[in-house]
Amino acid sequence: MPRTLIRKNPSNFKTLPLYVEATPEGLSYQSVGMPLNFSQTLQRRRPVTVPDTERFSLELANLGVSVRLTLHWQNRDYWVLVRQRRQDRGDVVLKLISGYVPAHELNLPLHTAIQEIAEECLLETPEGWLGGRFNDTWLPAPYSSALHYREALPFRLTPLSGSARPVRCAKMQLIERPRAYVHLPTASLQLIYDLRLDVPKEAKSLSLFHVDERLEGDQLVARLDRKRPDLYLMPLQDGQPMAELYTLKKDQLYPASTRGLYLAESFAQQEGWLVRDERIRWKDWVRQQGLSPPGKDSGLARLRGKAKQLLKKIVPRKAVR
Repeated sequence: MPRTLIRKNPSNFKTLPLYVEATPEGLSYQSVGMPLNFSQTLQRRRPVTVPDTERFSLELANLGVSVRLTLHWQNRDYWVLVRQRRQDRGDVVLKLISGYVPAHELNLPLHTAIQEIAEECLLETPEGWLGGRFNDTWLPAPYSSALHYREALPFRLTPLSGSARPVRCAKMQLIERPRAYVHLPTASLQLIYDLRLDVPKEAKSLSLFHVDERLEGDQLVARLDRKRPDLYLMPLQDGQPMAELYTLKKDQLYPASTRGLYLAESFAQQEGWLVRDERIRWKDWVRQQGLSPPGKDSGLARLRGKAKQLLKKIVPRKAVR
């Protein structure tokens, strides 16, 4: 049965509409108008049109932030994706860890991104849940009232190389150079940070879980469901993604089905500063990336084959009568 970790009042969240100016050389944004609560923000997330993909000025509903998180575990790299039922769009997708940027952090969206990792990506060992550090700063432990965190064995977050085109909040250039795009269907500006998460070697029997807040009545509720971890790993080979998905439970990778799967719009094609799609089919994204779907010769299949051969040597066959 899912375990309730925390309840929040959604009316406490406030964000601000944005005025965005884009040129081929860079993009800048600044807040306009009065703070909006969550419901007011959703009402403003209506489709907009822009004639030029590289040069425009327009007002948008909100600022969103995502993290393309590269998890380093047992000498392999994986992208981290999470499953989300998007109530405002009526669909289910795999997406990057992401969230809305509150009004008081519009000039420091990296801080929001780090908090989203702490809230959405949970790492469990038999001795407790792992805390984390970004450089010299401890990540928050948002569920400390319900879960036991191991502060002595933190994972490490470090920035990876950022986008070539600068993004500014007013006149201040954002650090770590996030990738930016305007999502036309929701009239929002989205920033994507590239970060790396190093799992400590001492963390044994590791399991990964995704926790997301859902609006239930007049409360935002975060629940942990062990039967549905909802956090997926996409292996990287030489820095490039492979068309495979896994869940991780007690140091074991389990293949996840991609049948009928959709990815969020951050995986869709970007034209200049614009993304026009709501989502993209997994098979279409695989085709666009020039990837080959996993076959019988995938790494996990080879590993299972070796295990079966070893088992045959250890367990004698039954005698034939």
